[in-house]
Amino acid sequence: MSFMPWSEQFVLGIESIDRQHRWLVDATNRLHDEVQSPSPCHATIGEILDGLMDYTMNHFIVEEELFTRLGYPHSVAHKAEHDGFTQRAMQLLTGFENGEAVGLDALAFLKDWLAHHILCVDRAYVPFLASRGVT
Repeated sequence: MSFMPWSEQFVLGIESIDRQHRWLVDATNRLHDEVQSPSPCHATIGEILDGLMDYTMNHFIVEEELFTRLGYPHSVAHKAEHDGFTQRAMQLLTGFENGEAVGLDALAFLKDWLAHHILCVDRAYVPFLASRGVT
């Protein structure tokens, strides 16, 4: 059983967003597996964290550009969620680069934030985007 199993509950029905969410869930699982392995590889953990940060930033840009283009009325609050996560993720990455271990608390944060964000925050924009023909 993976740390954060992919669930059909995460599917929003917007193919590009769902694909990106799936990648983020898979990367979170890869990070968990490496951190929990008997001999975690520091370089691999760093690569996964860098990839998560880069991919997340690009994912947020895609969503935010979509909101701007279509006039999503809750874009400011949604962007604030993105900004809060980005700040916390950068702290995690910077701490790791400065020698701090990635512990279960950091993994739990990633898992909980991602699940909440997809299931609640992102799901809230689906009716609006669907009404504008986004699938």
